[in-house]
Amino acid sequence: MLTGTCLCGAVSWTFDGDPGDATACNCTACRRYAPLWIYDWVDERITVTGETRAYVRPRKDAVLGFHFCPTCGCVTHWKGLKPDPDGRTRIAVNVRLSEPDTVAHLPIRHFDGLDTFEDLPMDGRTVHDMWY
Repeated sequence: MLTGTCLCGAVSWTFDGDPGDATACNCTACRRYAPLWIYDWVDERITVTGETRAYVRPRKDAVLGFHFCPTCGCVTHWKGLKPDPDGRTRIAVNVRLSEPDTVAHLPIRHFDGLDTFEDLPMDGRTVHDMWY
């Protein structure tokens, strides 16, 4: 089980199981927040506890809300604004809120969320490489 917590400890998350890899995205939000995401669906392998506030881009095509701790400001997760066709709602938690040694081994998947909305080729880097 992986865990993460914001700086003040008011918001935390758990991820039950192996997330496979972590994603570094270059969209306009992720470039500013600098998270590394691991994904699943609400009420499945990810649990978030604590009060958060959400930022939703002021656009008609907005699909997710970026959640942060209202006390310390850490970006904790994002959550889909509506369920997928299968009824499940997508969620991702920010691995940067984990203790480094627990997630250092996770491979990094780069995602072009700015232009092509596609995964980029993996280059062998891990979370450890993104931190040091």
